Amino acid sequence: MAEKLDACRVPGGDAPIDLQLMFPGKQACWLEIGFGGAEHMITQAVHNPAAGIIGCEPFLEGVAKALAGIDETGADNVRVWPDDTRPLIARLPDNSLDRVFILFPDPWPKRRQHKRRLVQPAFLAMLHPKMKSGSQIRFATDVKSYADEALLAFLSDGRFEWAANSADNWRRAPADHVTTRYETKQLGDCRPVWFDFRVR
Repeated sequence: MAEKLDACRVPGGDAPIDLQLMFPGKQACWLEIGFGGAEHMITQAVHNPAAGIIGCEPFLEGVAKALAGIDETGADNVRVWPDDTRPLIARLPDNSLDRVFILFPDPWPKRRQHKRRLVQPAFLAMLHPKMKSGSQIRFATDVKSYADEALLAFLSDGRFEWAANSADNWRRAPADHVTTRYETKQLGDCRPVWFDFRVR
């Protein structure tokens, strides 16, 4: 596994990431934060070969599943960052991301843990400069308190425009969504919601 990870891994270090070197000839760069079992990421990579996809996942089991998916499908447009996403985002060029997926992130369910949730004002302030104007970000969760907090954080920022114009836009999975193993376990306290935003 180590050899395969080396071939598919985002280069380490502190230097800025050269996306053209990492994804030669690709027309777009997507980022999936916390890809879990990698079902969504690998399927998106297969269906969108013109996009280079970076996946972040700190847990070894998920990384192993991603590498297996790359082998099985031949998806050569995926690079893996087996760590927290923040150091990676800091190294990305400004105005470089076309899409970002944050699907069913750890909800840190206890009230005292909420400050550890990923989607916070400081995180959005870090992420926004890396996204192109008009790019898209999708957040999904099945935890009501996280849904409420995340929606408030995005809308309060003022630089993310919510794409919903009816309840069905966030109650039903988007047409290009790929169901994940975590999602099918229904571990949350509400039905899944999907919030799609456009970056201003």
